[in-house]
Amino acid sequence: MPEKTRAVSAKGVEEYKPHITKSIPVPAVINCADNTGAKKLKLIQVIGYKGRLKRIPAASVGDEVVVVVRIGTPEVRKQIFHAVIVRQKYPVKRLSGERISFEDNAAVLITPEGELKGTEIRGPVAMEAAEKWPRIANIAYSIV
Repeated sequence: MPEKTRAVSAKGVEEYKPHITKSIPVPAVINCADNTGAKKLKLIQVIGYKGRLKRIPAASVGDEVVVVVRIGTPEVRKQIFHAVIVRQKYPVKRLSGERISFEDNAAVLITPEGELKGTEIRGPVAMEAAEKWPRIANIAYSIV
């Protein structure tokens, strides 16, 4: 049986995703971890979320979301962008059995095609997000 290959494209790669608790609900305000000029982002939609009636959509590490810039430079404030969650406070259980959690919830801005808007990422990036988004893994300073 041939090995599974990951196509390196701008869009996220979805081969096998272990269950990660979706801990960032839709009205959450999260940090922006790149150098686009945005500081705080408000989550307004989770791309690909399939939920239940009256259940609030939520996102986890590696998910693509739609955000509004709440605090930042005047050029990006009140603008709607796509983003990828790179850190979450709630512990993520890895296949090895260890749990990892970060100090904050953070995301990086991307274009609708999947290209990164910024040129650098501040702080660590979760391994789950780096595996799914190769472009984020290329410019990440540290992958935890």
